[in-house]
Amino acid sequence: MRNMIAYCGLDCGKCDAYLATINDDHVLREKTAKRWAELNNAPILPEHINCEGCRVDGIKTVFCDSLCGIRQCALKKDVMTCGDCPDMESCQTVGEIISNCPEALGNLKG
Repeated sequence: MRNMIAYCGLDCGKCDAYLATINDDHVLREKTAKRWAELNNAPILPEHINCEGCRVDGIKTVFCDSLCGIRQCALKKDVMTCGDCPDMESCQTVGEIISNCPEALGNLKG
């Protein structure tokens, strides 16, 4: 579904937080919390791993809801995704996402 493409172009439908939420998979929540805590050097617990996608109504992780600069920028600019933003080509923030996940650019242009 097109609404599962995040503002940055990542596919929320492939995100472990989303998968754990829709499948009520506590084992995946635990694994994801541990991995994200290590990657972010932050106290992320399994109960924090609940998200239904950043562009749809429903629950989101704390990061996706209020800490993600890309999401906040897209909401402020009232764009569906960064692909609709005239500044996307020069944006360093979304550029980092695209360099780490080239599939995101295809999602933004698709």
